[in-house]
Amino acid sequence: MLRCPNNRDAYRALQSLQETSDLDDAVYAHIDTFIEMMHDSSSYVRTRGLTLIACNAKWDEAGRIDETIDEYLNHVTDDKPITARQCIKSLLKLSEAKPHLVPRIAPSLRHADIPRFADSMRPLVQNDICDALLALDPMQ
Repeated sequence: MLRCPNNRDAYRALQSLQETSDLDDAVYAHIDTFIEMMHDSSSYVRTRGLTLIACNAKWDEAGRIDETIDEYLNHVTDDKPITARQCIKSLLKLSEAKPHLVPRIAPSLRHADIPRFADSMRPLVQNDICDALLALDPMQ
């Protein structure tokens, strides 16, 4: 359902999985699928994968997210600025669950190639990065 061409249905599925992820680790069983989704050609699918990875970080005792954090952080400058923005915003949730990754996350944000984004999106991405860094600062 998360790869469904009907984005409305896929979004509803995402919301349901996010809610379930807050309650228990049942959704975490699909973490490898979410990791694969980061590489999908559809930015919508990539965004859903990134979001669900962050939502399930608190259940990641196996360290799958730790192993793929660099891949995750590549999406800070995703080709699609909307996906980049969602990635940046989800980093706080991920960091709260995995504070030991903050020393890898913060530099990735600080050194993000913001000029690659269109002029209309650049200030939005930059503000998201500043907000994320401010939120991460107490964790460092």
